[in-house]
Amino acid sequence: MPFDPQVTPLTAEEARVLATLLEKSRTVPDSYPLTLNSLASGCNQKTSRDPVMQLSEGQIQEALDGLRRNTLVTEIGGARTSRWEHNFPRGVGVPDQSAALLGLLMLRGPQTAGELRVNSERWHRFADISSVEAFLDELQSRSAEKGGPLVVLLPRAPGAREPRWAHLLCGPVDVAALAAAAAESAPSARASDALAERVTELEEEVAQLRATLANVCEQLGIEANAPAVDPATDPASES
Repeated sequence: MPFDPQVTPLTAEEARVLATLLEKSRTVPDSYPLTLNSLASGCNQKTSRDPVMQLSEGQIQEALDGLRRNTLVTEIGGARTSRWEHNFPRGVGVPDQSAALLGLLMLRGPQTAGELRVNSERWHRFADISSVEAFLDELQSRSAEKGGPLVVLLPRAPGAREPRWAHLLCGPVDVAALAAAAAESAPSARASDALAERVTELEEEVAQLRATLANVCEQLGIEANAPAVDPATDPASES
């Protein structure tokens, strides 16, 4: 029977530990499986984490024990220290592509299909957004026999262009709380969108100016990239 988050949902600490193992197995395979110390560094990263956490090794060990009981991680004994690896796809009963999406949702919080495709570049290269959406739809419509849905499509936040997806591995999602958090961040998100649009406009204007300059230079019979001539040093200017 696959892991069922409706029966035994993950804690926030377990989700962070599991997702970190997933991430490092794909992005730094030479250092994987991870020691407890390496796992702590990954869990407490300041980048690519939402929320940022500060877990102690004791909290991480407790999370690992809980994940092991659900057959989601495995301990590998070494000569000097133990290492840990995930058993996520098999333990949850999902393909690697779906595991990558769930790992990103656990690490970075709710995201749109487009954001997931960009953020998953080092985990799994999806052909297009439609491919991402297909796996998300499959996770959302998962039958009760397989453990039930693992993601949910959230209502589109005010001012947002696309709805975001959230994972259900920690149990039902508090939609109201997520909506409030999205509303608080909406002004900065809109400012970022406005800046991106302005940059695009400026790039288009520069491209048009370059085309116009090239056309003028062609009519005058001069090279557009020819170096400027200083009249004070140009012999032709003395005549």
